[in-house]
Amino acid sequence: MAEEISEQKVLDDKAVVEEKKQYMTFRSCDEVYGVSLENVSEIIGFQQYTEVPETEDYIKGLINLRGKIIPVIDVRIRFGKEPLSYNDRTSVIVIQVKGTVLGLIVDGIEGVVEFGDSEVAPPPSVSSLAKQAQKFVFGIGKSDGEVKLLLDPDKLVNDNDAEDEEKDEDEEE
Repeated sequence: MAEEISEQKVLDDKAVVEEKKQYMTFRSCDEVYGVSLENVSEIIGFQQYTEVPETEDYIKGLINLRGKIIPVIDVRIRFGKEPLSYNDRTSVIVIQVKGTVLGLIVDGIEGVVEFGDSEVAPPPSVSSLAKQAQKFVFGIGKSDGEVKLLLDPDKLVNDNDAEDEEKDEDEEE
């Protein structure tokens, strides 16, 4: 009997331990965003890019990263914000999404934070702007008294998902 209780206590203790995921956080505009560390390959300083004609405005161009050509997107512009001049704090987060490697141009790197599933809340949908942000944000975490908007990197890269959601919303109205 005591052995059964002891086994149950061990099982209960294991259930309480929540796996935490790590997120690379960065600043864009006045907000702090995070992308899963599982998607991050590396962080590099900003470097000049070669523009590609007739692409979306948020796709800034291509960079040569040690012989590999990768597209870079400006997160500010992707979110519909005003562009900002690049400076010495501007960084490029190189991520992999479903086999695609690309760089995210961000205002600055904040650091790595950890969140368990129970610490991540879904984004509220209180306005059309919030719905716009939900295209890219899958959750909200709080760390050091600051809100971190956690991004779905696949939706950052693929317009199709965001457009499909817009169509769904239009059909509902």
